[in-house]
Amino acid sequence: MDRRSFTALLASGQMRTPAFELNELTIPDLQKAQQSGRFTARRLTQLYLERIAAIDQRGPAMRSVIEVNPDALSIADGLDKERKGGRIRGPLHGIPILVKDNIDTAGRMRTSAGSLALAESIAAKDAPAVARLRNAGAVLLGKTNLSEWANIRSPHSTSGWSARGGLTRNPYALNRNTSGSSSGSGAATAANLCAASVGTETDGSIVSPSSICGLVGLKPTVGLISQSGIIPISRTQDTAGPMTRSVTDAALLLEAMAEPSRRQPYASGLQHDGLRGLKLGIVRKAAGFHAGMDDLLRRAIDTCRQLGAQIIDPLDIPHYGEYNDAEWEVLLYEFKDGVNSYLAGLGPSAAVKSLADIIAFNDRNRAREMPHFAQETFLQAQAKGPLSTKEYRDALAKCQRLSRLQGLDAALAKADILLAPTDSPAWVTDLINGDHYTSSFSTPAAVAGYPHLTVPMGQISGLPVGLSFVGPPFSEAALLKAAYAYEQASKLRRAPQFLDAV
Repeated sequence: MDRRSFTALLASGQMRTPAFELNELTIPDLQKAQQSGRFTARRLTQLYLERIAAIDQRGPAMRSVIEVNPDALSIADGLDKERKGGRIRGPLHGIPILVKDNIDTAGRMRTSAGSLALAESIAAKDAPAVARLRNAGAVLLGKTNLSEWANIRSPHSTSGWSARGGLTRNPYALNRNTSGSSSGSGAATAANLCAASVGTETDGSIVSPSSICGLVGLKPTVGLISQSGIIPISRTQDTAGPMTRSVTDAALLLEAMAEPSRRQPYASGLQHDGLRGLKLGIVRKAAGFHAGMDDLLRRAIDTCRQLGAQIIDPLDIPHYGEYNDAEWEVLLYEFKDGVNSYLAGLGPSAAVKSLADIIAFNDRNRAREMPHFAQETFLQAQAKGPLSTKEYRDALAKCQRLSRLQGLDAALAKADILLAPTDSPAWVTDLINGDHYTSSFSTPAAVAGYPHLTVPMGQISGLPVGLSFVGPPFSEAALLKAAYAYEQASKLRRAPQFLDAV
């Protein structure tokens, strides 16, 4: 079929998912293809750019990529020259990666958090995580759409929607939500628009879209990856992390992005018997919301037991859910402080210089910025005082005490890793009422700042759900090792079919 016929067929709606020769290939697959000469970095980049045009901009029109990098092909050319000259930077050399649009990237792409207020904002330098990816040889393919301002603007928001990028749609069922806020990273990676992507999380924004989009998503320990150059919500909870189609790919991205003083050889430690001898605690308070999910959890437990793990069922987390109100207070204070500092660093030519400026901008541009939901959370945050305020300090102390020492630490004293369903299946997107979901296991690890890894656990009516692995601080190597063993034994990742509905 020639290109003109292909384009006409795709536009007619008769062909939704064109065949793609890179479909479901892993980072090691793509690296081997370059080593053999089958592909160059330029060819990989070109193929993914064509896939974005066909699937994201046309066809199903997922709107997961907010902007492609106009310099992607020239970056790939440079890496191909290095390869020809005998220089291979590592396992990410020539690998096309997408990055969430709240992470600073130098060059010609914007960093906007999906907002019109920052629609023309170009960062002066890369965030350290992005700089490390570039140094590792990754091709920065573009930026992904997200829930605007990483879902901190309103309690009535619709995940995956931003004024700049529109609504990201779920590639498994286009009428369903991707969850947020790393919505575009989740949908794009699931749909094979990139080799892998980078998301960010404050509470659930990596693990939830990863679960719902059938991915491996890792929220690292806070501090393992630099927070600098990321439009902030919370200095005590924010972190970037990998969103990939395999545990191996997640380990490779983490190795590249981690702070050198904390980095470990995550990928080389992956083993098929990585669950043998481990004590796994099953958090039943995160289950029991859906019979289908409970059945998938039972099968996952059976798999882990067959792989040599000792199961402790149930193993409750003390004080589970008792710090939700305190977490919200912390986020309001820290968002105001953090976003004001970030905006002040953009320089005198920035369109907005404070949270107050953003609120005023949104009011002036209400028809474009707030057609579906308002900015109640911004107003709440703006009313807060400095981080020296007693209300903030008390709320933070409560969060850290109940989530860490008296919470996860107490549970992890009895088990090596905690297991639970990550999130409910994707809900039908509702721009009028906002998000609605039945369960989520993100908050304990998010508030504590501990690592949380999700891997595919199966599907319910064609909609993916994930299995969570949570451990103590800086236990990413152990989580990846255990999850790899489960992934290789279960093989539950399925590529999306871009159905209108299920």
